[in-house]
Amino acid sequence: MTRPVPRGASSTRARSGGAKEPRPNYQCDACGHQPPKWVGRCPECGEWGSVIEAAPSPVVSGKVVSSRLPAEPARPISQISAAPAKARSTHIPELDRVLGGGMVPGAVVLLAGEPGVGKSTLLLDVAQRWAEAGETPSLVVSGEESVSQVRLRAERMGALHDKLYLAAESDLGAVIGHLDAVKPGLLIVDSVQTISTGTNDGVAGGVTQVRAVTATLVSIAKERGIATVLVGHVTKDGNVAGPRVLEHLVDVVLHFEGDKHSSLRLVRGIKNRFGAADEVGCFEMHEGGISSLSDPSGLFLTRYAEPVPGTCVTVAMEGRRALLTEVQALIGGTVPGSPRRTVSGLDSARLAMVLAVLQRRVERLTLHDKEVFAATVGGIRVTEPAADLAMALAVASGGLNLALQPTLAAIGEVGLTGEVRRVGAAPRRLAEAARLGFKFALVPPGCGPASTGITPEGMRVEEVGDLRSALQWAARFSAE
Repeated sequence: MTRPVPRGASSTRARSGGAKEPRPNYQCDACGHQPPKWVGRCPECGEWGSVIEAAPSPVVSGKVVSSRLPAEPARPISQISAAPAKARSTHIPELDRVLGGGMVPGAVVLLAGEPGVGKSTLLLDVAQRWAEAGETPSLVVSGEESVSQVRLRAERMGALHDKLYLAAESDLGAVIGHLDAVKPGLLIVDSVQTISTGTNDGVAGGVTQVRAVTATLVSIAKERGIATVLVGHVTKDGNVAGPRVLEHLVDVVLHFEGDKHSSLRLVRGIKNRFGAADEVGCFEMHEGGISSLSDPSGLFLTRYAEPVPGTCVTVAMEGRRALLTEVQALIGGTVPGSPRRTVSGLDSARLAMVLAVLQRRVERLTLHDKEVFAATVGGIRVTEPAADLAMALAVASGGLNLALQPTLAAIGEVGLTGEVRRVGAAPRRLAEAARLGFKFALVPPGCGPASTGITPEGMRVEEVGDLRSALQWAARFSAE
């Protein structure tokens, strides 16, 4: 006869050192969600058949990690050479600007952007210039296009060189085989979500596969000193698709931004272990490919034969770069109910705030029952508070039918009480405006030459404390 087990005996054995059978873990290979049990459809993302069994979590810990002889002993920092980490130019000035001087051997760059923005075009140009000017060949591995399709784009761009190699692969083992055969100095994988490995479970593009592929490519790049660029997809929110650990594994994270209806493209640094992480590179898309824009401010300005009401110029900061941007505003007719407030390239919330401040603080300006349309020129998006003053002057100019001085630049953040607040990098903004021939500038208190000690040549700068004084100075400049 079997004796009954006393209550609490199993838990007593577990506490005394006995190991319980580990429970299996389940994880969605598409989004990473961990349900408590296996299900046919992920309750988080709704993907069918994506839930797989992950490695079970151990119940009993306490394993001792023994020491081992390191592969390379630690050395004093003064005896370590920095020559292997010296950046090599890509011969594309705007990309070198964002990367911090160029590509570092062994560095891994993650370039993310929306489909069709021009990632493949830019990187094909990088690979061609690397092969043309370098000692080592470049290898482009495409998991989304055939080699013939890539060749057609290369012909259109004039990016044909004997040291530029192409391969269409989606298997990680085949990619490593190409690395052994070509021995490139630059590797471009387009895109990392299309590469899979048979050593890990899950579908291509899933969390498990992307993590394993990226970790392997990073390890190979560091071991062989190969500068590597991984193209990444983005989600509908604009973030890099896949697990967040990707951005921690790589050395540099870049975002390729741009409107499909505009030729302007921006490469924005998000993370950079070899340089500044807030740099921005400007490019222009055209029929022959893509080219750098060393002076893009002219794209965001309109040259008028005569002054036009409803326009004002500000100086926006994209990273460390100052860009002159024209803000336009149109005041529509009176409409019943709730009038429309439409923006393009500006922050709709900040426009609503500026309109409320103008309605409250400026006499003779009625906006509560009128439609207001505001936009930037050239497709650039300006969301920083430093554009508030230019936005307010453009709206007031359109509402009062007052044409502002074309060579006037307005910089400043507008508060709810109508005051104009200080902004950063004021000397750099004023220097850029003076370089492009602007004669007048309105800035917040503490940002003028009297406070900074820097006087832009040929420019008259006035500090304004509130919107009323800003409008008065703008009208005075217009009369000169």
